[in-house]
Amino acid sequence: MYRYVFPFLTAALIIAGCGKDSEPVAVKRPGPSITINGAGATFPYPIYALWADRYNQLTGVKINYQSIGSGGGVQQIKAGTVDFGASDAPLTADELEKAGLIQFPMIMGGVVPVINLKEVKHGELMLSPNTLAGIYLGKIKKWNDREIVKENPGLKLPDKHIKVVSRADGSGTTWIFTNYLDKVSKDWHDKVGFGKAVDFPVGVRGKGNEGVSAYVQRLEGSIGYVEYVYAIQGRMSYVKLKNKAGKYVSPSIDSFQTAAANAEWAKAPGFYVVLTDQPGVDSWPITGASYIIVHKKQKDKKTSNAMFGFFKWSYEHGANMAKKLYYVPMPDGVVRLVEAKWKSETACFGTELPKHRGKP
Repeated sequence: MYRYVFPFLTAALIIAGCGKDSEPVAVKRPGPSITINGAGATFPYPIYALWADRYNQLTGVKINYQSIGSGGGVQQIKAGTVDFGASDAPLTADELEKAGLIQFPMIMGGVVPVINLKEVKHGELMLSPNTLAGIYLGKIKKWNDREIVKENPGLKLPDKHIKVVSRADGSGTTWIFTNYLDKVSKDWHDKVGFGKAVDFPVGVRGKGNEGVSAYVQRLEGSIGYVEYVYAIQGRMSYVKLKNKAGKYVSPSIDSFQTAAANAEWAKAPGFYVVLTDQPGVDSWPITGASYIIVHKKQKDKKTSNAMFGFFKWSYEHGANMAKKLYYVPMPDGVVRLVEAKWKSETACFGTELPKHRGKP
């Protein structure tokens, strides 16, 4: 199952009306519930679902979010069929301006190569950038290939064919993964490149992080790439990767934070920041941010206020929940930059947190 809907949003909100110069107004509980529609990335779905469930408990409101992949999320927000899109592949400043959109980072996390190889213990296999690229190019075909053996002295690797799994849908997870391979492998850069959807030379494809996870869990001898929380929740075996500093590291919230530490969000037009192959001895090399994309001009005041109120609540009360699912919350300084962007460039934005029926 690749599509999800979660409940979410509305109660008495003390938030701003439309227009940059509007004074804050009290929005009373409406008769029919407000419904917020969103669609896009599967990468952040677990934390968005958790935030939405908690917010629903507090406010009694609902949101519908379809976990259809970043490509679908971008298409739907551009077409105006949803209130917000979600993408792990940021749009450029020119793309945003042309479509009348703004984007902002909501959460950060890591993309992780996962394997199904019973002869190898969890976290035991080590791969370099060129070896990982070679596997996905179809040049390295067996688990006991000399390149893999050379990187794993003392590890008994089986004489098994490698079954490569990738994404079938337009995906920000694929964008992050292939952006990394494009940076670290000239061969990959010349033959494949990077994007939400690329022509993978070998293997089978699954839809969504869920589909890739299902394939890897089912196919002995397989390798795939998923967002970290899917690996943890699925109890999947991940590999260690050699980072830019030459150290083999494991994925963790600390290694994701290290990779994101030097990001210069304030200097990035449209918050366009790519966190792959970052420096740092402890940096996880396939780290990325997930973005929310909305129209600058909002059509409905109540819907817009409710939507921005949820984003604000998630920033200010969702950090601990995010960490429990191995995501990296956005730093306070970045949140301040984002909220300033809301005020300067959108027609509606939340200025105060909603009134809740309980503790956040």
